[in-house]
Amino acid sequence: MIYIDQKTYTRQDGNTVIVLTPAGRLDISTVWQFRLKLQESISKLSRHVIVNLGQVNFIDSSGLTSLVAGMRDADKVKGSFRICNLHPEAKLVFEITMMDTVFEIFETEEEALEGVPRSIAS
Repeated sequence: MIYIDQKTYTRQDGNTVIVLTPAGRLDISTVWQFRLKLQESISKLSRHVIVNLGQVNFIDSSGLTSLVAGMRDADKVKGSFRICNLHPEAKLVFEITMMDTVFEIFETEEEALEGVPRSIAS
């Protein structure tokens, strides 16, 4: 079981942004819950999603795969998918796998919220 906090923000440009903050381990035993929450958020709530990984102290390949799938879901609906606040342990996994070059990663949730979604910038 994984706990996932969800917040909704409305940006100045009128776009709704969902921030998901999972806590604990994002691994083979919990990733299905996280993946369902991501899919639901993108398909029903907002095409703009931020995943705050500050409380995820362990992530395995299935966790990374769920993040890639979420990014692809957001891309399909011309949305944005950002990651912020990487826990030091998770950050190492992103660097080793070079996933830090795949995702838009921000230091803080505030910085991720301030960034202009790619669909609006392009």
